Amino acid sequence: MQIFATEQIRAWDEYTIRHEPIASVDLMERAATACYEWLMQHHYKGRSFSIFCGKGNNGGDGLVIARLLAQSNHAVSVYILEFGHKGTVDFQINLARLHDTTAVIRFISSEETLYPVPAEDLVIDALLGSGINRPTDGLTAHLIEHINNSGNEIIAIDIPSGLFVDHSSRNNIVVKARHTLSFQCFKPAFLMPENAAAVGQLHILDIGLHPAFLSTQHAPFELVDQPMVSRLLQPRQAFAHKGDFGHAALVSGSYGMMGAAVLCARACLRSGVGKLTCHIPATGYIIMQVSVPEAMCKTAENEAPVQEMDKYDTIGIGPGLGTDARNVALLYSLFAQNRRPMVIDADALNTIGREKDLLNKIPAGSILTPHPKEFERLFGKTDNDYDRIQLALQKAATYNVYLVLKGRYTFIASPDGKGYFNSSGNPGMATGGTGDVLTGILTGLLAQRYAPLHAAIIGVYLHGHAGDLAAAYSSQPSLIASDLIDFLGQAFQSM
Repeated sequence: MQIFATEQIRAWDEYTIRHEPIASVDLMERAATACYEWLMQHHYKGRSFSIFCGKGNNGGDGLVIARLLAQSNHAVSVYILEFGHKGTVDFQINLARLHDTTAVIRFISSEETLYPVPAEDLVIDALLGSGINRPTDGLTAHLIEHINNSGNEIIAIDIPSGLFVDHSSRNNIVVKARHTLSFQCFKPAFLMPENAAAVGQLHILDIGLHPAFLSTQHAPFELVDQPMVSRLLQPRQAFAHKGDFGHAALVSGSYGMMGAAVLCARACLRSGVGKLTCHIPATGYIIMQVSVPEAMCKTAENEAPVQEMDKYDTIGIGPGLGTDARNVALLYSLFAQNRRPMVIDADALNTIGREKDLLNKIPAGSILTPHPKEFERLFGKTDNDYDRIQLALQKAATYNVYLVLKGRYTFIASPDGKGYFNSSGNPGMATGGTGDVLTGILTGLLAQRYAPLHAAIIGVYLHGHAGDLAAAYSSQPSLIASDLIDFLGQAFQSM
């Protein structure tokens, strides 16, 4: 699913108006009706409503919602932000229609006209929408603070007022919604952690924008979803054998952190790899042999993990590796021996963060999986989430690697300049070991000769989807990393 910037979203509306065809006021009616129906289906039937509207098309959406609520016998008060202009044509049409209902209409022209919000009212934010390009100030800012300070539950229409779509809103005065009802597709703002407190729970409503528009557009970002992953997964052939599915190596583990190596190995095997060899310290030999009998083991005492590494289809390195100073030489040796794409995570990334020259030695097409702090150690601090995304794209191109920046909507930066946000996963996965599981999955997919981009897309989605299945079975708070491995088979099956 494509993720569009502000101008593309506006262009999609206009394309629909021309090619469906449909009048703009009727498209507004369709969008607002979808919001009204959502309200009725989500236990807000019978509530009283305070609806705050600007005079643009977002305000027009609010007026239609107000009319539909009033016509279904709900108590509705509408507060219109007044700056002396008439507003858009569609806003004016719907204001005239609203006058024929029981809705109470008030205008806010100064701070003195900021009416108290009744405690029992549900607040609807339809002030500004997605078209703003500067921070709110003056009366608009005071009104937003007034809404936030009311203590009422707030539902934002399209996007919380004051939030930018395409760039950072840090330090902006923005509506803090419990729910945001947006239309047709994700906006970049919804995918940034810094906006979580403003967006609340996001709901994308299908309003029937013309599907042919999608083929006319290049989107800088895409949302990874189940249809995309299903198209990329390769079915197994009837006469296949284990050699067809690759031989992976994992270089992982250290004293006290063999659990990370075990999780990574189990996930790698569950991802479908033909053979797996784990290069581990001698202290972890019995642990690995007992915990993962399907994997072969080599230790530093019988065959050094930096020898004969070119025989593997791919290598995953990092989980539980520790901070031993010898890791620098280990990485130099691995990068020299095996020039195929590999997966680099955890302590391997931290080692590269200390020895930056290693960045230029990483095999082309490799997948790096930093969490935000690891990313910062590699490439430096950024001022906001948007800048971090742009820096990830820049560095992916510079070093010809794929950067998997882990988070709620894990971001994949491709060296061709395109970015992918993953849609699966849940907060229960914020627990130790889930990153080790992801490394194992990605390593297994690379060994099966998936292209690195496809391995990254499939891997992050299946990882999150397994977490969703596990949380549905037990709960988010009780989720542990092993649960993801246990549900990985069901995740594959659901594809």
